[in-house]
Amino acid sequence: MALYCIGDVQGCDAALQRLLDLIGFSPSRDTAYLLGDLVNRGPDSAAVLRRCRAHEGALRCLLGNHDLHLLATAHGARKPSRRDTLEGVLQADDRDDLLDWLRRQPLALAHPHGGETLLMLHAGALPAWSAADTLRLAGEVHDVLRGRELPAFLHRMYGNQPDHWSDGLAGTDRLRVIVNALTRLRFCSPEGVMDFESTESARSAPPGLLPWFDAPGRRTAGTVIAFGHWSTLGWFSRNDLIGLDTGCVWGGQLSAVRFGATLAERELLQVQCPQAQAPGH
Repeated sequence: MALYCIGDVQGCDAALQRLLDLIGFSPSRDTAYLLGDLVNRGPDSAAVLRRCRAHEGALRCLLGNHDLHLLATAHGARKPSRRDTLEGVLQADDRDDLLDWLRRQPLALAHPHGGETLLMLHAGALPAWSAADTLRLAGEVHDVLRGRELPAFLHRMYGNQPDHWSDGLAGTDRLRVIVNALTRLRFCSPEGVMDFESTESARSAPPGLLPWFDAPGRRTAGTVIAFGHWSTLGWFSRNDLIGLDTGCVWGGQLSAVRFGATLAERELLQVQCPQAQAPGH
């Protein structure tokens, strides 16, 4: 019974199939967590969703910013981008089933392994949040996504303000900060003010900013976190962090990490991907 995490697929279903073949994945035996951005920019988002839905329980999925963008587009809360490749889902005969399945996926998950807990999210966690806070706050958004308020929430979800966490936040402001941190965060200030403009690698942090995982006093430090979202960061592994977005859709690799008896025992497995889109175009 092997445990895997897989980085951003972004609609590259053929690459996902090749990666699952490479790792010898067995749905009856193994568990793989896909760390968000299942869809968009790649050639076959609908096939990715169908595959994950068919193997639900073995392929366990998180929501990323592109997955939320698909839901928002489907509900008329967001206009399609010229770079979107979502028509295969939006025009599919099983569109409603796929979207209903997608809305029920979480923004953060935890998995016990080898006496430790692996925390998984798409982008980042704010420095003020503990692992328990992260899961609890993600659950607040889960409840809205799965409920009757989904269409109204999607129309209010987008925006860069508030740009930092406060326990006193309520309503849309509270949910927006949670979504932005879990699905969009790369850099923040030492005080936890989020930046949404910079997409550079961690080594090229803009002045006054640092990668979210290097924020001083980060309360999730010591908890092993696996995340995606940051293709310019690439494969990233240190004691308590695993970054797995290796730019599949941009002509990079689709990556999986296989854990051994502990979370410290990690094997990187990758397949090369054809370029579906060029960065910056």
